[in-house]
Amino acid sequence: MDYSFLKSGTDIRGIASDLGGKTVELTNEAVLDISSAFVSFVVNRLNKPSNELKISLGHDSRITADRICECVKTSLVKAGVTVIDCSLASTPAMFMTTVDLGCDAAIQITASHHPFDRNGLKFFLPTGGLEGSDISEILELATKGEEIICETQGKIVKQDYMSQYSENLRNIIIKGVNKGNKPLEGYHIIVDAGNGVGGFYAENVLKPLGADISGSQFLEPDGMFPNHIPNPENKEAMESVCKATVKANADLGIIFDTDVDRAGCVDKFGNEINRNRLIALASYIALGAEKGGTIVTDSVTSDGLKTYIEETLGGKHYRYRRGYKNVIDKAIELCNEGTYSPLAIETSGHAALKENYFLDDGAYLMTKIVIELAKGVDFEKILAPLKMPVEEKELRYNITVPDFKSYGQMVIEELEKFALNNPKFKVADDNREGIRVSTENGWFLLRLSVHDPVMPLNLESDVSGGTDKDFAIIKEFLSKFDGLTL
Repeated sequence: MDYSFLKSGTDIRGIASDLGGKTVELTNEAVLDISSAFVSFVVNRLNKPSNELKISLGHDSRITADRICECVKTSLVKAGVTVIDCSLASTPAMFMTTVDLGCDAAIQITASHHPFDRNGLKFFLPTGGLEGSDISEILELATKGEEIICETQGKIVKQDYMSQYSENLRNIIIKGVNKGNKPLEGYHIIVDAGNGVGGFYAENVLKPLGADISGSQFLEPDGMFPNHIPNPENKEAMESVCKATVKANADLGIIFDTDVDRAGCVDKFGNEINRNRLIALASYIALGAEKGGTIVTDSVTSDGLKTYIEETLGGKHYRYRRGYKNVIDKAIELCNEGTYSPLAIETSGHAALKENYFLDDGAYLMTKIVIELAKGVDFEKILAPLKMPVEEKELRYNITVPDFKSYGQMVIEELEKFALNNPKFKVADDNREGIRVSTENGWFLLRLSVHDPVMPLNLESDVSGGTDKDFAIIKEFLSKFDGLTL
């Protein structure tokens, strides 16, 4: 069986339930093979016998989690591995088992915000999440049937790690606020977990510190996600938490995605602190009093954000490629080269702080924001200098030719030539993905999707009707490419 089709960036994902009427891809056989291959990968990477390995295992609230976890346990135990069974857990917490529990590796069963019938496997080593090339290697080993069978079987050890992880977050808040053991007394904070695993943050982090969490919603894990998609980028999800925050008269509203590696929040007026606004607030926190730090973001961040980071906060803005692992890897690279980079963050809500192992952890970011709230910081005042676009739009062009990457690159090169010859356009001097162009109205960015035959087009305008005007010019230009359809 060739498992390469299950690769999804730096994760493994596929259809795991037939309830949606689709053919199951993450079968028991597939999970057994992939788990066995991961053991071989870890043995080779760490140069350590399988019967000396300790690997943690957790899962989000998806309906197929138990089935997949049992298959993973079977493979690991057969290889002699000690399995630390953390059961229901957040993805960032599973990485932290390599720090707090000394695990050699960690596996999280999750498909993030994807529909209920999908699931996947996410892997960690003590150095962090795996690269896309590592996933390819594991799937190749699985395809070959790579397996380690140990004469002495491994064992399964139950571990309530989420309690320890929650205690760690509470201690960070207590230390950060420095007002005793109930630093959140008098504050009303609600959490929308979207029926994923994020309910722990309300019950086990905020409430014990004195916060009023009444009005929190969808805290109970339910893998069918009956209320809304657990995704801070989803319009309905954000509208839901905004309404809940206002209804509860809360000081802050927090929303997590399914496995809590992403988050967004809402101020006391019901205004979203998400995407560019979340990046701005996270940058304010990460830079602190230290000027000159470099904030790494993905390519679709606004011009107003760049101005805010560099002129208001005194930092530097480094736009990089889409993909949370891309921005994290770039920030790590900059730090290794001697450039201080305290934060890597994508507009999707993936935020990784240097002080926290460059781990994209939604709960950790919200913890830092809660500390600022409890110290009396006025978020509205902090974010007031951030200039937001009047309009924003995203369209997705499909590439219909087989060699979509070469074709997409050719389109980008032709658009760059066109922009350079248009007096109303100015090509950005920090293009690191696709082609970004400033216009009389705002800007646009055309890029090639990393994995799919798609070219997303993002536009922003500082004036009403500006995105339509710019798009009319771009649409006419792109219409000459027969391999593109909108």
